[in-house]
Order: sequence, then C-alpha cells, then structure tokens
Amino acid sequence: MRRPIKAVYPGSFDPITNGHIYIAERAAALFDELVVSVLLNPQKQSAFTVEERQAMAREALSHLPNVKISSFNGLLVDFLRQERSRIIIRGLRALSDFEYEFQLALMNRQLAPDIETLFIVTDAKYSYLSSSAVKEIFNFGGPVQEMVPPGVYRRLRERFPRPIQSQR
Repeated sequence: MRRPIKAVYPGSFDPITNGHIYIAERAAALFDELVVSVLLNPQKQSAFTVEERQAMAREALSHLPNVKISSFNGLLVDFLRQERSRIIIRGLRALSDFEYEFQLALMNRQLAPDIETLFIVTDAKYSYLSSSAVKEIFNFGGPVQEMVPPGVYRRLRERFPRPIQSQR
C-alpha cells in the first residue's frame, strides 16, 4: 500500500497573492495533501496577524480540497517532521529568487538530509508579484485588485483605509 504524499508550502503570505495561489494550485495537483503554512516570524513586522493570514489563505484556497492551512514558528525542518512530510514547496519568480531559495534549500538539507525542496516556477504573469509590492502599491493608492483574491483586497481596504478619491 502506497502511503499518502504530503508536501508543505511555507511562507509569510502577508498577504497571500494570486502568485501564491498559482503555486499552491500546481503543488496541490502533484501531491495527495498540501499544507500551506504561515510563518510566524517575530523579527518581521507583518501587516496582518498569523490568524488573519491563515483566514485569507483558507478563503483563497478553499477550492482545493487537499489543502490544509496551518502556521508554524521555529525551524521549517522541525515543522515538516511534525507534519510527517519530507517535501518543501517553494515558488520561484526570477533568478534572484533562485539564489536565495537555493541557499535555504542547502541549509535545510544540512539540517535534515531526508527532506527535499522542490521548486515550482510561477507563471510569467506573476513574475513581478510579491506581498511587499502589493502592500506598497496599495498604500500609494495603486490598483491591486488583479494581484490578490477579492477577500484579501477587502481586508487591505479595511486595514489601510484610503481617501475616497484614491480608492481604485
């Protein structure tokens, strides 16, 4: 009997973007179960709480029945062991992402040689997209509706109210 294969897609998801959703959809199609896990990093100033980020991810990925939303802090490899997974999913947008992600993958392999990192390349239409860019564009009054799911856009408007004339 084949045991189910579970992968973990970690990230800050502050907030989750259409690029994240694309990677999650691709990974969910490859594995029996995908755990999308929101990182709690006390050294990073997040716009949304872990609970809010989980709620946004849960809503945005509700169309994927084999996706579970969770959160973690500490070492990713420890979280994978807790989840009984050996596969880390990471999305790549550009060459600069690869350099950073490659270093993380090697570090994780050093810490846990039995854990593999798999990279999924995003669609070209999301190659520029990041949570940081979405927040910055939104805060300067730019349109981000095409970059995030409707629930995230709604939460951005609630969290960062803008004058009526700048809301697009």
